[in-house]
Amino acid sequence: MLLLVPALGLLLALLPAPPARAADAPTVTLDRRKAGKGGRVTVTGTGWRPGTLLTLLICGQNMIGGTNTCANADGRTVTTDTKGAFRRELPVAEPPKPCPCVVHVATVTEEAEAADAAFTVAGHPVEPLPSRGGEERLGVLGTRLDGAGGVLTWFGAPPKRRLVVTVGNLGSAPAKDPVFHLGTAHGVLAPSWEERPWRGTIAAGQRARVALDVELPAGAYGDYTVSLKYGDKVLLAEPWDVSRPWGVTLFWILLCVVVPVGLYRAGMAVVDRFRPRTGSTAPVRRRARTAAARTPAARTPANRTPAARTEPSASGEGGGTLPWFTPDAMPATRREDPGEPGPG
Repeated sequence: MLLLVPALGLLLALLPAPPARAADAPTVTLDRRKAGKGGRVTVTGTGWRPGTLLTLLICGQNMIGGTNTCANADGRTVTTDTKGAFRRELPVAEPPKPCPCVVHVATVTEEAEAADAAFTVAGHPVEPLPSRGGEERLGVLGTRLDGAGGVLTWFGAPPKRRLVVTVGNLGSAPAKDPVFHLGTAHGVLAPSWEERPWRGTIAAGQRARVALDVELPAGAYGDYTVSLKYGDKVLLAEPWDVSRPWGVTLFWILLCVVVPVGLYRAGMAVVDRFRPRTGSTAPVRRRARTAAARTPAARTPANRTPAARTEPSASGEGGGTLPWFTPDAMPATRREDPGEPGPG
């Protein structure tokens, strides 16, 4: 018997430990189940992520229609402690929808988590819950156009932007894979619509960020309007001022200057290539004769010996005319040198 007890203890030690219990889901408890308008209810929560920001709201119709059924103006916020717990007083207010009512607690950031606790607002109407087979109703909570033009846009490339829209579902049913219509309009013209499907589900009372690319025709500039439509309802109309592509204007100016100059130079080259060459030298010769005629005739120095003179031959050989004489400017009779012997 004494040996059996240690054996049982060793057997129990060798058995695998039971699996750890999964983390508890967030819970919400109230210090009271009923209170009238102007009263207060203390909300206590456990099982939340540590350091998480939460919102506390009193909602009607069990929050079937999302936060559209809640008293948002009288809501409160709280941050969980290091253990994921919180405690917060909430003023009692009448929600816009009739009861049954709940105290709704949900995360503001990070992963979405929510929990509800039944509550009765004293003196508030009570009606049967609406059918959950309603329709989704999307509304825009925020919008912006991201992006900027580049060098190619300056030279006429198609301008591009990204339309970022925060869409909230104000209806009582989730919007699954909604199909939007994106339109662009220039000035006062009607927009041209283009179908843009979006993949995802927007639950009732929730919001989602939708990003759609917008592209205009090449060379577009001026005042444009980007519109977004869901069904038959236009959700937004965002203005877009597209700058003029000044690079295209500069290109046309340079083209109007360079092409005529190039054609003129090419035409002058063709004319210079095919014009007659004889006609171009005649004026030069006439100018040379006129300049020589205006030059005074040089006189022969008295101390110059006849041997130093060179007479041109009849045939043009043996020596040319002096550089300061031309055939037209030669004197008719040459003065005799006293030192030169006369003819025979």
